[in-house]
Amino acid sequence: MKMTKRIVPDTITACNLLCGAVATFLATQHAFMLAFCFILLGAFFDFFDGLSARLLKAPSRIGIELDSLADVITFGLAPAMLVACYYLPILGWWSFLALVMAAFSALRLAKFNVDERQTSSFIGLATPANAIFWGGICSMPYGFTTGIATSWGLLALTFVSCWLLVSEIPFFSLKFKNFTWSDNYDKYIFLAGAFILIVFCAVKAYLAKQWGFLLFSGSGVILWYVVLNILSNILKPKK
Repeated sequence: MKMTKRIVPDTITACNLLCGAVATFLATQHAFMLAFCFILLGAFFDFFDGLSARLLKAPSRIGIELDSLADVITFGLAPAMLVACYYLPILGWWSFLALVMAAFSALRLAKFNVDERQTSSFIGLATPANAIFWGGICSMPYGFTTGIATSWGLLALTFVSCWLLVSEIPFFSLKFKNFTWSDNYDKYIFLAGAFILIVFCAVKAYLAKQWGFLLFSGSGVILWYVVLNILSNILKPKK
């Protein structure tokens, strides 16, 4: 019975890995929006594998290791390949410098597994957030984010995101221990801003008949998340 219970979360984790593998393949076929949708589906499975393990009381070391391996594919390799293939027609082989993001994502996940400080918050940008940011960028039709200057700038930005992944910057999680304003004001501010960004991009997508704008809202939400965390750390009173 215990072994049967473990199959459920492990199967969900395997679905996460498969989503990352499909997204990586789709990136090579220049099906960028669909590739990002599979990354988002992988994030859905990533959320529910841990939840199911807790509900079934079936945590396992194999499950923990499998989860990290799946995340390396879905939130490391897939977004890195997405960026590399998206900018290949504009930047040529220079675009494959973006693949370094896969290595930094793996390092981020390895640090997370051994860092006991990251139980209720994160140290460094979480890999799913990084993947969503780049997936949104690459979901835009050519012409919006593919000017020569913009392309080189965004390629340089991949190295900034690599640094954020392994940085010591604290990032809040969206786990609520209670719902009081004093303990969760930063989360409420983030959620309000994220809602406004998503609505704006949804309206823009509808009016322009370009549904990439809706997926692009993911990039805006993650950028808002990063900026809010950095400002929060700067303005937070020193103890």
